[in-house]
Amino acid sequence: MIDRTKRLGVVLAALVAACSSDTTGGGDAGPVAPPEWRPVLENLDGTLLSVWGTSDKDVWAVGGPRGNAGFESLVVRFDGTQWTRLRPGGVETFWWVFGTGPSDVWLTGEKGRIAHWDGAAFKDFASGTTATLYGAWAASPTDAWAVGGTPEDKNGPQDVLLHWDGAAWKPEALPEALGRVLFKVWGASADDVYVVGEAGTIWHRTAGTWKREGQGVAKDRLLTVQGCSASEVYAVGSRQVLESDGKGTWRVVDTPMLLSDVNGVSCGGDPKRVVVVGGGSLKLRFEDGKWIDDFGKKPFLDLHGAWVDPTGAMWGVGGNFVATPQPNVSRQGVVARYGPGVVPSTLAP
Repeated sequence: MIDRTKRLGVVLAALVAACSSDTTGGGDAGPVAPPEWRPVLENLDGTLLSVWGTSDKDVWAVGGPRGNAGFESLVVRFDGTQWTRLRPGGVETFWWVFGTGPSDVWLTGEKGRIAHWDGAAFKDFASGTTATLYGAWAASPTDAWAVGGTPEDKNGPQDVLLHWDGAAWKPEALPEALGRVLFKVWGASADDVYVVGEAGTIWHRTAGTWKREGQGVAKDRLLTVQGCSASEVYAVGSRQVLESDGKGTWRVVDTPMLLSDVNGVSCGGDPKRVVVVGGGSLKLRFEDGKWIDDFGKKPFLDLHGAWVDPTGAMWGVGGNFVATPQPNVSRQGVVARYGPGVVPSTLAP
């Protein structure tokens, strides 16, 4: 009888311990859920195009109506407990978000709009262009870049490259005007910066000088560039994933078959992980030395932006951003995450 009571006590103690384990990484609601793709936010009243953060408990996602009149710019932020919708004003769709810290965050988008978050409020800055600014990257609070163009009007501004010096955004001329839209910018450091765009355009800035790279390898539109380090840089777009060694040499990466166009790429975490997202719910991840195809996993919407947070969790955002614009009809936005645990999906107004 005593042994039976002891055994029962051991079983009860194990059950209590199991019930007190963490499902989300911050609560007491059961064992931690295994890594997989899970929708975090769905059916937002606007599509999302970019995701970035300073940590796994400070995550930004931005977008907007994408031509659907009657709706505002869309900005949501996760603080580790809940999501909050921030209100920068305006109706322009933001195409990118990037910063150097919680109080230095840049948002760029349609009609040359540039908004800055200082930790308390948004402030718009003059860009001097009407082009859509598709990408931004910052090395420091006094050194940032933005790029863009006008794909819908070849007579509009193209080859748009802007630099922030801590006081104002100013245009910077490239060595050659190619008449192409520039889509994204990223740097390994302040003096090691990449820009990608239409028709396989790749610009690389070192020692204060811009030079073209990738001719003959990069042939199609490149939408995103990001690296793990100065010697491992990825550029993606159309149905191609390219990698550079940082010394001017680019190669085509051997990935699983790309069944739709690639839109976004990100690299980070420890150990290193790479995530690639695209149309038709395209999701590829590079872990443990191999590519894994998550094409058939939720969410099934098109994905545009990706980010790997410092813990190694992978984020993707998107929605129905390629659908034909319809006034007064809300687009749909989605935030998804690959990783252990379940991120809260509460969205404060």
